[in-house]
Amino acid sequence: MQTKASVIQVVGYRNSGKTTIICRLVSKLTEEGLCVRTVKHDAHRFEIDHSGKDTWKHRMAGAETVAITSREQTTVMRRIYTPLDELLREMGDLDVVHVEGFKFANYSKIVLVRTYDHVPLIEKTDDILALVSWIPLPETDVTVFHKDDFTGIYTRLFNFVTTGSVTRVTIGKGPGNVFHTDQRGSGLV
Repeated sequence: MQTKASVIQVVGYRNSGKTTIICRLVSKLTEEGLCVRTVKHDAHRFEIDHSGKDTWKHRMAGAETVAITSREQTTVMRRIYTPLDELLREMGDLDVVHVEGFKFANYSKIVLVRTYDHVPLIEKTDDILALVSWIPLPETDVTVFHKDDFTGIYTRLFNFVTTGSVTRVTIGKGPGNVFHTDQRGSGLV
């Protein structure tokens, strides 16, 4: 896939805060003047169209793809699965794409851990940029932020997006109660 964008996945189990953190990150990044787009994976059947509306009638009549556009926005609905890489190619050149879900795609990830039941996701996930946790986690090589440390999370993401790298410094060490941060974040609970 060829794109100039930094693709950042935000992954976690249901109700772990993925949408909340993505919305906060998108808001802050756009305030900084960056062009941000998002992709949301849904493991269930979803519906964005409305019964009785013209586009819904087009789909119910059998159209494979339906598009609606106005001066302000465009939506394209397809009756087929579109792989993540294809969606990213279609988005074109921009600064950042936040991907909610697609846990095992090959992009840098912010992993959200809400409960101890979520901890195994850390071991199953590759290319972790940061962990965001509601609970103390065992010591790890990955930078860990408390869920309320938005400044630290944002700084880590912004450094990654703008420079392609981050600095790791461990602070707050203690058995079973470790939060890490990079040099500019505050990450400690």
